[in-house]
Amino acid sequence: MRSWPVWWRARPASVKDGALAATLTALAFVPTLSVIGAQLGDLPRRPADALAVVLTVAQSAPLAFRSRHPAVCLAVIGAAFAVHQALCYPHTFASIGFYLALYTAGAQQPRHRRELAAAVSAGYAALAVVLSQLGSPSRISDFLAFYLVLVVIWTAGAGMRRWRAEEAERRRLGALAAGADERARIARELHDVVTHHVTAIVVQADAAQFLVGTAPERAGQGLAAISDTGRRALTELRYLLGVLEATGDAAFTDRTPALGSIADLVEQARVSGQPVDLAEDGERPPQPIDVELAAYRVVQEALTNAIKHATGRPTRVTVHYRAAHLDIEVTTEGSAPAEGPAVPSGGRGLDGLRRRLHLLDGELTTAARPGGGFSVRAFIPFRDTA
Repeated sequence: MRSWPVWWRARPASVKDGALAATLTALAFVPTLSVIGAQLGDLPRRPADALAVVLTVAQSAPLAFRSRHPAVCLAVIGAAFAVHQALCYPHTFASIGFYLALYTAGAQQPRHRRELAAAVSAGYAALAVVLSQLGSPSRISDFLAFYLVLVVIWTAGAGMRRWRAEEAERRRLGALAAGADERARIARELHDVVTHHVTAIVVQADAAQFLVGTAPERAGQGLAAISDTGRRALTELRYLLGVLEATGDAAFTDRTPALGSIADLVEQARVSGQPVDLAEDGERPPQPIDVELAAYRVVQEALTNAIKHATGRPTRVTVHYRAAHLDIEVTTEGSAPAEGPAVPSGGRGLDGLRRRLHLLDGELTTAARPGGGFSVRAFIPFRDTA
């Protein structure tokens, strides 16, 4: 029974409208339900005939196309309702169709809404005059009370229309915000990948230029390191392009750099000529991929800055596994004179890391060391992987 509403909502509007029209038409010929129909004028009723049957069907059957042509549906049903009342035929449950058509027009009529509302009001006023001329004992206040009911029904439909429009706008704005967030995330990933690897390549190439004449073997090692770094960069860029084309997150989870790859970052920095030590304290627990990726990017950005601004100076990476959080500290001693051209810095990496850690309720701090150099510290809380 719980799945029935979902099944019903999944049906096309034309199917649901047809089912509603058929049901209301069938119920219109149930004698016990006739007392529920609308009553205007309180005039003596004439016996039902063939025309009464036609008018009864005309007040319910047009509901089959109420969603596609709400104004036409209201016009047909409204005219049949007015003629049925003016000819003083017996009450019928099919007159409920007039209420449904009025609500649908208020909710779904896209254009000429004011003109349609004015036409309905004018038609009702004409019907009230005709009923009065036929000797209806109803007073003006009675006709006004029924008109107010019609106004409430129309207003309810108009309110539903506004709610749907606002909901569609919220969904549109939500989709735009989600797209902007995704573009920002991919931009951060591209920045981390490109900056780290290109910085390493530039430093290795500069060093190889100075070693070509004095130490050919070391220059050859530097060129081999450049080749390896370039391949790493291509691999990660291909992966990011795959993420852009992917329809799910499975590939992202399987191939994103994890905390265990910090040792590879340290080794790559050493190949680039940066003396780096790695120390880990505690036992590493399993963590969601976003936490591990954030830790990886913190170390990557810190080593990139060390290679840029303190080439050849000792750097230490320390990872502490606490009971409820992860502490990462990357310290570099005072800057050394650069042996080659300076590597330009865009200044976006640390800001991107701060935003990334903020989303994880973490914190990133950077500071100059008293004896020269700088340090990068990250606090990342653990989360329940269940």
